[in-house]
Amino acid sequence: MEAIGGVRGIIESLLPGLVFVIGFVVTRNLGLTVAVSATLAVLALVVRLLQRQAIMGALSGVAAVAICLVWAWFSKDARNYYLPGFLTNAFWIAALLISAVVRVPGIGALVEFVRNPTLSDMSSWLRSWREDKPLYHAYLKVTLLWVAVFALRLLIQLPLYFSDQIGYLGTARLVMGVPFFALAIWLSWLCIAAPLHAHRRNEDSIEILKTDNNDRRADDAPVDD
Repeated sequence: MEAIGGVRGIIESLLPGLVFVIGFVVTRNLGLTVAVSATLAVLALVVRLLQRQAIMGALSGVAAVAICLVWAWFSKDARNYYLPGFLTNAFWIAALLISAVVRVPGIGALVEFVRNPTLSDMSSWLRSWREDKPLYHAYLKVTLLWVAVFALRLLIQLPLYFSDQIGYLGTARLVMGVPFFALAIWLSWLCIAAPLHAHRRNEDSIEILKTDNNDRRADDAPVDD
């Protein structure tokens, strides 16, 4: 919740898309709908700036909405508001499947990099979690879960896109946005929580042993007169 800005962050992320689909279905005026959606996204950013709050969430939201709105405007087709999202989903399906095939599950790599960021000695960093079999298999399952999440979005939304059902497409996009992702994150955590906690305990035990060994060496070292 903190990462997405709490309830306010959810509203800010959903509102431009909600206004776009409702506005276009009601008015069929692409220019007006684009203008109102863009104005709402920018206003959310301006308010955060005036309140001196963190703006990364709002800024990324503005960027994402801008890409979608520009695409729809220049193509003169309201459906293309959703086209960048399809391309993003396809990219993540390919990236996560490749990561699973090469035995470096993408979600696992992401979680471990957040836990222990490193840009050097990557082989040791990879071994530190890939050799923990329960943790590795949990990361693999979760990576495939996210492949299914992105694939399901395409499976449901692409037919609506090609059949030009803007209202249903917009509704599906909203439902399968933040709420669907929140469910996937919760399921992911259920899969990795136990093996990850066990892995952390093992790391702590190793650090304690290293500290004890270093203390013994220091105690055994000869003292100069």
